[in-house]
Amino acid sequence: MNDRDLALVLSGGGMNGLLLELGFLKRVREDPLWERVGWIYGTSAGALSGVMGALDRLDELEEFVLELRPAETFRPNRLWQTPFSGLHDYALPETIAERVAPIDELARELATTPIELVVTVTDVTDGELDEHHAYERLYSSRTTPPELMARAVLASAAISALVLPLRVGNVIGTDGGWVRNFPLGHAYDNADVREIVGFRYISRTTRGSGENLARLRKRLEPFRAVPPVRALIGELRGAEERQERGEPPHLPDMILRLMRVAVARNTELEVRSAREKDDSVQVLAELREEVLETVRRTAAPWRRHAAVAEVDARFAAARFPFRHDRALPATIVRGDPGELALDATFRAGLEWPLETKRALVERGYEQTAAALAEGGR
Repeated sequence: MNDRDLALVLSGGGMNGLLLELGFLKRVREDPLWERVGWIYGTSAGALSGVMGALDRLDELEEFVLELRPAETFRPNRLWQTPFSGLHDYALPETIAERVAPIDELARELATTPIELVVTVTDVTDGELDEHHAYERLYSSRTTPPELMARAVLASAAISALVLPLRVGNVIGTDGGWVRNFPLGHAYDNADVREIVGFRYISRTTRGSGENLARLRKRLEPFRAVPPVRALIGELRGAEERQERGEPPHLPDMILRLMRVAVARNTELEVRSAREKDDSVQVLAELREEVLETVRRTAAPWRRHAAVAEVDARFAAARFPFRHDRALPATIVRGDPGELALDATFRAGLEWPLETKRALVERGYEQTAAALAEGGR
């Protein structure tokens, strides 16, 4: 039997999720479970942390995230660029190359590690729906060429409400959170997996203050004599009023809200589906034993052995929608940043306090320790 029979599952979650996830990985790294890890399934932030986890370079990951500034991840574009280049410039690949190593180099190293990394990418390639993948693409460090794997990791972490998608071979790929933010189902479908430990980010959204809108409006006030500027000031006032009412102040905010809905929904369905699979497997096992016991008790003595064998063979040959015939022990850590949550807007001038980042790493560590001690979902 393969000694590496445990899968880690890492969700997306932006900077808050990445910091909590680092704490999760540090705690698992200290546990005997780590020697059993054979796969890491990751989406978005989970794809990035999964790279460093699979390479067993968590110290470097910690140094990297503690130094990381918002403008080094997604750098706001000028207003005139946004219709053509997205709201932000994807600065993270360059930052990773400067602080850690070029992503292609990391992908080449991944191909030689004992832990297989599998990342999820949303496929937005123009064309008819291919029901085989239904807008989702998986890339494995075992079967994907390193240069393609590198692009897949970056595409999985490209927050599509901010930046344009990336080309991954013949696929136009973007943030995997749209289709599967928490790729638990893929770990369940792996017949070699015997146990799962997962990190599920719990988003805590906060209502915007309108500060940025007010600041921009005030900067434009001296030029209100110019008709187009006066019209823009009016639009900004309307946006501020919508935000005060709890409504989306503008289209980018609406896109971000929709993305949070999609991510939260597909994550919940992922967990629910896994639980239902396990429940079905357990109920089926109980039913099988009850039927076999009934046959043993009621069949004629000269027929009993053959009847039991026939019924047992029929159960064994049955094909069900779930792909495994064993219940999988699964410990799912609910990564909740609580009041420590960093501003995830990537607005111009934003900073992330170092002490808050350290506290989030520690919080992820403590939440994982508690979940492992409890030993269940």
